[in-house]
Parts: sequence; structure tokens; C-alpha cells
Amino acid sequence: MCPPLVPPAEPNRDETARHVPVLIAPLVAAVAPVTGIWLDGTFGAGGYARALLDAGAQTVIGVDRDPLVFDMAQGWVGAYGERIRLCHGNFADLDTLALQAMGAAEGPILDGVVLDLGVSSMQIDAAERGFSFQKDGPLDMRMSQEGPSAADLVNTASESHLADILYHYGEERAARRIARAICATRDLTPYDSTLALVRTIEKCLPRPKPGQSHPATRSFQALRIAVNAEFSALVQGLQAAERALRPGGWLAVVTFHSLEDRIVKRFLQNRSGHQAQANRFSPAQPSEEAPFALATRRAIGPDPVEEAANPRARSAKLRVARRTNAAASSVGDLGALGMPQFAAETRGGGRSKPSKGR
Repeated sequence: MCPPLVPPAEPNRDETARHVPVLIAPLVAAVAPVTGIWLDGTFGAGGYARALLDAGAQTVIGVDRDPLVFDMAQGWVGAYGERIRLCHGNFADLDTLALQAMGAAEGPILDGVVLDLGVSSMQIDAAERGFSFQKDGPLDMRMSQEGPSAADLVNTASESHLADILYHYGEERAARRIARAICATRDLTPYDSTLALVRTIEKCLPRPKPGQSHPATRSFQALRIAVNAEFSALVQGLQAAERALRPGGWLAVVTFHSLEDRIVKRFLQNRSGHQAQANRFSPAQPSEEAPFALATRRAIGPDPVEEAANPRARSAKLRVARRTNAAASSVGDLGALGMPQFAAETRGGGRSKPSKGR
């Protein structure tokens, strides 16, 4: 259930401490005029929610799986009164959460949904959350602070399953080598800290050249995605948005790496009738009204000014689509969306499908 509204409080007017959301200017421009009820499925520091409210949204429902973000919002959220409603939950269930927040019996009720994917800068900056490979902390990585942690995964998964995670979720070409080293080390000393895992990964890879990413970047991304089931939540959230949006409603998604962007791109292609035809000689398929219309065929990226001001924006891509009158339906083939496919871990440490990583 959605928690009650935070009691009114004096907002924090220190703009230097205010989180600047990535690609917010082109997002607001793409969906202008901003009206009605919006849902921010990755509330975080509230940057998108505030921008939407300031741009004219009647109400914004802020959803986040991390319960700590709502404590941090108490300094400013009261200034918006009942125009903002906060819900602890996973955006995979955003259609249900929207109904709960607005006290509605049925939908669709939303005029817009915005998702800013991945881990937030404030989560990375908190060493105790275990997301950062540059700060020592417990090997956690749980956005919701519930369920198995990254340490549980690293210390119990089979070598083959670890290699699959690193290869498919992190695109780490040395996945097998790293998985083998992790398993050899954990047999002597189980992993409990981020830097302990970083040291193992560093020994498996060459020292990076100037300008290259840290050797642990891809592995930490892969483990975070696995711990939080991010790709499954993304597909479910996109489908939930299709159910929750009114005709004319907007879906705006900001991604930060190629894997999640591929899923969003293919979902919108699939649901807008622009998916690629497998065989140009095959019989034409009967056309049905598509539930989305693409606002732009290409993703929107940051301009040079935003890139210079916010390095995090450099890899960001914004995709926007508008809901049509067509009925919502489920996507059949998840593999067609670019979802990484590999066998799940079996009980008792059984082996999964071998990865292609070296």
C-alpha cells in the first residue's frame, strides 16, 4: 500500500543540493504541455517529480523501491501539498500503485509515466549500500533493502551461473575467468565487502589505460542487475505503463546502458507497429492498431551543455511514446525485446547453460 502523504514541511531552497535530473529539459519539451496525473516510477531524489509539478502536472505519484528516498524528501515535499503522493513499491506494479495512490477502483488513470533507470548517484555515493566499486562497504546492492544481497549471490551461486550473469548482464568478456577466481577465493574466505570483490576482479583483468573504465565496472553492473531483477522489472513496468496510461498519455524512459536501452527500444517498436520483419519474403501479417505511437524514431541524447555540466548524462538516452486508443495487451516473445536469455540457477549448486565469456 502507498504510505500517507508526508506532513507539510518547509522546502529546502538550497539549489546547490538539489538533484538535477538527466535529460529533463528535452523530456518536458517532448511531452508539453504537461497536465493531469503523472507517475514517476523511479522517484529517487525527486528531480523528475518536481520538474513535472513545476511544469504543470496536476498530481505526481512518486514510486520507489528504496524506502530511504522518502525520508530524504521530507525537506521539500510538503510545499506541493496533495499534488504529490509517495508510494513505496516496484515500478513493475505501477498500474496497481497508481490506483492505490489515487484511491481509484479501476484504470487507466495516468496522463504520463517517467522512468529513470539504473542506480541513482545518491545510492552510489552511500558506501553502506554496496553499489560502488570505489568505496569500501558491505557487498549489498539491494535497492529495496530486502531479499538476497550481492554477497549472498557471489558466495552461493555456481561458477557457471556467475559467469552467465557477468557475461549477459555486464557484457564482460572475461566472465568465466572472473567467476572462476571468485569461486576459488570464496572457498577460503567468503565475500562480505565491495573492495574484496574488486581486488579479485582486478587480478583477472589488465590495468586500464587512461580514459578506460574501471575493471570492476561491468561486473558490478551485472551483479546489481541480477540482485534487483532489473530487466524483469523493466519489462513488467513497461507493460504496466501500457495498462495504466489513458489515450494520449505519455511514456518517457531514460536509460544509461545499451542493454536496458535495447529492451525499451524494442518494446516501443513492438508496441508501435515498427518492429523489424524477420523475413521480407514472408507473408504480410494482418495489421492491428498499435497501443503506442513513437514521438521520435531515434533516442534523444544530451546536448553539449548538459554533458559538460553533468558527466552522468553522457550515456543517457531518452525515448518517448504516446498512448493510443488501442487496448492494452501483453508482449508475447520477451526474447524479441532483447532480454538476456540464460538458464536459471538450479537447486544444490547445479550448473546452468555455459556462458560465452572466456
